[in-house]
Amino acid sequence: MRRTVAATLVLAVCLGAGPAVADRACTVPLADWQPRDALQKKLEGEGWTVLSIRSDDGCYKVRATNTRGERLKAKYDPASLQRIPRTPDDSDDD
Repeated sequence: MRRTVAATLVLAVCLGAGPAVADRACTVPLADWQPRDALQKKLEGEGWTVLSIRSDDGCYKVRATNTRGERLKAKYDPASLQRIPRTPDDSDDD
C-alpha cells in the first residue's frame, strides 16, 4: 500500500513538472538572442524555405516549407538556435 502511494506521488510530481520545464525553454535575455537572419540562414542550409520568423513567448517561431513543399512549424531557442520539441499544447492555429 505504501509503495502504491509513494509511486503515485512520484508520478504526480513528475507529470506536474512537465509543463514547468517546457515553459523554461525560452527564457533567454533579449541581449543574448541571435538575429533572425542567423536562424533563417541555418534553416535555408537545411533545405527549408522560410515563410516567417517571429518571436512568441520568448522563442523564435518559424513557418516554412521543405523541399517537398510540406508546411513546417517549429520553435527555436533564440540564443542557441536549437529546435525546441513541440508539445501537445502547441496550437496549430497560430
